[in-house]
Amino acid sequence: MARPYRPGPKQFVFAAGDGNDHQVSVGDPQEAYVAFSAFFRERDCDTYTIKDEPAGQSLVLMPGRGVISRTQDAGHPRSQYLQVDRGNRYLPSAMLFFENGHAGLDRFGQWFSDPADLDASPETRGAARAATITTEAAAIEEVARIWADSGYVDPSDRYYVFFGSHGVDEDRAERAELLELIAFLGIERVDAPDGAAGGEVWVRTDPRLDVECARWS
Repeated sequence: MARPYRPGPKQFVFAAGDGNDHQVSVGDPQEAYVAFSAFFRERDCDTYTIKDEPAGQSLVLMPGRGVISRTQDAGHPRSQYLQVDRGNRYLPSAMLFFENGHAGLDRFGQWFSDPADLDASPETRGAARAATITTEAAAIEEVARIWADSGYVDPSDRYYVFFGSHGVDEDRAERAELLELIAFLGIERVDAPDGAAGGEVWVRTDPRLDVECARWS
């Protein structure tokens, strides 16, 4: 569950491969984001770490590998890893972490407990992720999460469109996962209209999606 942000001062430690750690005290998530953005852009490193030591949480951005990891040390220690397909996702992930910590990144993409899973093809990763989702409620929630990232409702209100304006080489893992999940749920996929981007997925509206997508909007 996302933890509410308590007004500052709040301390974070920013670290990078250059060994120059930077401790900041901020009053709110936006202030933390501005400070980290400057830290990130002033350096050219393979790894950037944000530590929330009192909460026992950290976020690690690895542009050199195209990977983000998040760690929750409190209670039951665990780390999870996400393959980054677009370079403009690193700083948004930091903002979500500043807002709600580890849990703030739940909706950000496909997280895996084993970093070796990231070496598989995007299609294999997507199918593997879908295979872990075994209930209708969880599948609906995951489909809505994927839609919330880059989808929209067609003006006719008859279709949900996923990966709006994206090409076929973008979001391959999440597209593979989505196709498995809509088949599992029995949601009908339709042909995209002429002029649609090659990576878009169009499905007929479904009352289950209406409710869940409204929650994620």
